Amino acid sequence: MKFKEYEYKRPNLDEVEQKFHQALDHFSELSPKEQIKRIYDIVEIRKEVDSNITLVTIRHSINTKDEFYEKEVEFIDENSPRYHELVDRFYKTVMASPHLEELKEEFGDLFFDQIETQLKVFSPEIMEDLVEENKLSTKYDKLIASAEIEYDGKINNLSDMSPYLQSKDRNIRKEAYEKVNGFFTEHLEEIDQIYDELVHVRDRMAKKLGFKNFVEMGYLRMRRTDYGPEEVANYRKQVLESVVPVSNDLREHQKKRIGVDSLKAYDLPLAFTSGNAAPHGNDDWIMKNGQTMYSELGELPKEFFDFMTEHELFDVKARKGKQGGGYCTYIPKYRSPFIFANFNGTSGDVDVLTHEAGHAFQVYLSRDFTLPEYVWPTYEACEIHSMSMEFLTWPWMDLFFEEEADKYRYQHLSSAVNFIPYGVTIDEFQHFVYENPDITPEERRKEYSKIEKKYRPYLDYDGAELLENGGFWLRQSHVFSMPFYYIDYTLAQVCAFQFFGKSREDHDKAMEDYIRLCKEGGSQSFLNLVKVAGLENPFDDGTIKRSMVKVHEYLDSVDDEQFD
Repeated sequence: MKFKEYEYKRPNLDEVEQKFHQALDHFSELSPKEQIKRIYDIVEIRKEVDSNITLVTIRHSINTKDEFYEKEVEFIDENSPRYHELVDRFYKTVMASPHLEELKEEFGDLFFDQIETQLKVFSPEIMEDLVEENKLSTKYDKLIASAEIEYDGKINNLSDMSPYLQSKDRNIRKEAYEKVNGFFTEHLEEIDQIYDELVHVRDRMAKKLGFKNFVEMGYLRMRRTDYGPEEVANYRKQVLESVVPVSNDLREHQKKRIGVDSLKAYDLPLAFTSGNAAPHGNDDWIMKNGQTMYSELGELPKEFFDFMTEHELFDVKARKGKQGGGYCTYIPKYRSPFIFANFNGTSGDVDVLTHEAGHAFQVYLSRDFTLPEYVWPTYEACEIHSMSMEFLTWPWMDLFFEEEADKYRYQHLSSAVNFIPYGVTIDEFQHFVYENPDITPEERRKEYSKIEKKYRPYLDYDGAELLENGGFWLRQSHVFSMPFYYIDYTLAQVCAFQFFGKSREDHDKAMEDYIRLCKEGGSQSFLNLVKVAGLENPFDDGTIKRSMVKVHEYLDSVDDEQFD
């Protein structure tokens, strides 16, 4: 079957509820063998519901103006808390089993650790709040997708503006920058209101569940079982000490390369005066070369990419009304990963075939896990797969960038370094927000500006009022839809730097470690998965500094001025 043939059916929650009750009634009285069978019955019900929820999400993001799927998304937003309540009952029933040891032998300890985590963050009394949270998050996504920016004689969405933001012509970069900033300035009041309501509904849920504020609840919702805010704060300190100076130095190099006296915010996307490395072909050409790359990367990568292509599990072409950004998701009923993106003629198009495909490759290799909780790991571990694949595919970048391949590699690694200080800026900001939920939007922006100056001191917004006043985060969708997610990218980046080092020494061995990690799926916690891959714990003092050694070596070995 092709993706377009995958059948969507609105979940009949009355029927789902009845099936859950049938499986869970008198559960404690059953033998261990019968309990295990009932758990597997519930898994099958969840696969069906989860698949339909995922299909709605994908098809709505493909065309946000499709009235049918718009209504289905509204239905899911309103009713998914009811489904979560059923899963919550399932978790509680399982945890109350008198045969817990036998169940752990069948399903592993982590499943029960995660159940305990999830039971702490759900209660029927927050169902209305969850509905409101879903609606507010969807409202933000729709607002961003609605962007219609007049420029260059065309109507552009936010993704369409990326090539202009990277233009070799400084005037075009500045104009595009002002146009994008203008959209967020125009909609500032609405975005402020959406976020303010999100902060308060999350704070309200946390307090109903007995938490001091949303910070602890947010960590538990992310299924973090082996670290907390204290470890993350120490990690941010390491970033400040070991990454920020390198990033500042890279920006100085960039300033000299592109020949400007003062590096403005609209200069940052341009790495070279000769222009950023961009793929040397259209969307179909990129996909064809992607097929070649994965065929040569190894037997399992080839099998994976052939599956994705055969079943048409990519939607990567930008279109009017399509949601912005990119993601990978998984449809359990069809055992299918799915990759969504908006190609725009920049190097980001190739990054989709490495980053998002890294996610998809992992879930493809771990889809044999029966429990939904084990198909994906927690998010910071997920991002190791995606960011490491970016480096493991470096030898094939000549396919896409031809004579500009080395330029791309330097640009890619520099961008990875520069990203980490931004990622921890977003993270520290979110901690502040949820520790101080009642402050005004203006006070939030003021604090963001203060944090931003600590980690990204080189920023010069050149008089753009909203950005100078701390409004850059308004365009970061994760802040709205996935609180506390963003630090995961930076943790994974540090792990990916370790894979970069491994691949420079022995690419085949690095791939072996990577595939072993992918096959574990979510069957182990983040820090245990780090061990499985033979990586160092990013929270330990000194890990970031050591992870940067090979990165330093490569960047220092390249004469970056040759690319201009």
